[in-house]
Amino acid sequence: MKKIWHGLVRYWKETDKILLFLCLVCSVYSIVLMCGIHHSDMATARAVKMQIITSAMGLVAAVVISSFDYHFLSKLWKLYYPVCIGLVMLTYFFGEQRVESVDDQAWLPIPFLGISFQPSELLKIAFILTFALHLEKVGDDIKNIKNLLLLCLHGAFPVLLVHFQGDDGTALIFLLIFLSMLFSAGIQWRYIAIAGAALVIAAPLAWLYLMSNDQKLRVLALFIPDLDTNGILYQQYNAKIAIGSGGGFGEGLFIGEHVYVPEIHNDFIFSFVGQSLGFVGCMSVILLLFFICTRLLVFSRRSNDLLGGYICIGVFATIAFQSIVNIGMNLSILPVIGVTLPFFSYGGTSVTTLYMGIGLALSVYIHNKDHLFLDD
Repeated sequence: MKKIWHGLVRYWKETDKILLFLCLVCSVYSIVLMCGIHHSDMATARAVKMQIITSAMGLVAAVVISSFDYHFLSKLWKLYYPVCIGLVMLTYFFGEQRVESVDDQAWLPIPFLGISFQPSELLKIAFILTFALHLEKVGDDIKNIKNLLLLCLHGAFPVLLVHFQGDDGTALIFLLIFLSMLFSAGIQWRYIAIAGAALVIAAPLAWLYLMSNDQKLRVLALFIPDLDTNGILYQQYNAKIAIGSGGGFGEGLFIGEHVYVPEIHNDFIFSFVGQSLGFVGCMSVILLLFFICTRLLVFSRRSNDLLGGYICIGVFATIAFQSIVNIGMNLSILPVIGVTLPFFSYGGTSVTTLYMGIGLALSVYIHNKDHLFLDD
């Protein structure tokens, strides 16, 4: 017991207390919000309990992962990456839908426990580690077209795997993580220009032949707000009403009645913040996530090696882009594609794996050889 206590004391001295504190504030904030949603009969007491349990599990996971050297963890990719890929592929055969109105089958049931988890969230962590290792090995040879194509194949695989699973929101986040890490590695601007031109050419083809009517409606709603407010756009329309009704300081967390928004405890929790706590509450959420992202960029910039820097960029991209897409969905400036708000949305797998990502970043902080961070 004495050794465990001394280990915890030593860990507390070496870890980054600022990042841990910011994440814990987000988790406590989310639990309070979940209590308010439950009080309004829009979520069960189980949702509150699960948010507490998964946040605690995530914190433990972050501490354990950060105790291991990230170099050691990256070298184990042959063990965890195939497992994560295999779990995602199992959803093709045994996957479950989280809600009936959503087409994706991204969840795997855990036998005898009556719960399910989302393997693609675990794959995010595995991908960040493996792609960071790949980028480090390529180094300055990223200008070589063969190396660049291999990196693109590495990035495209999880994107397509999750896309065919039916979860385009998560596939988009994978794509943005890949692009952020690739950009941080110093890819030449001519390749970025070529990719941009290809995207412009592909966009109309995707609209005509790949996108479903529902997806087209969600995009058109950005330009025609009253297009289908009682149908597929009902969720986003009600979210705008909820946020707008909150004003500057909100109507209160426990007023007893809030505007009903489907999935308000999950993808649309930001709309509950807007109505309950107003503009001030919304800004507090945005600032907390902004400070977490800023801290991760500091870790990346000060890392002693490329591997640590790339890992931190991957974790940063996960939190930053999920936040931007989710808040954009709630404000009707981006189409609804089913992306959670980091640390705040209900979800056992997403909360736990976010903390695992934080654990990787903290490992970079702790295990740099000359301890550049200890004087912060």
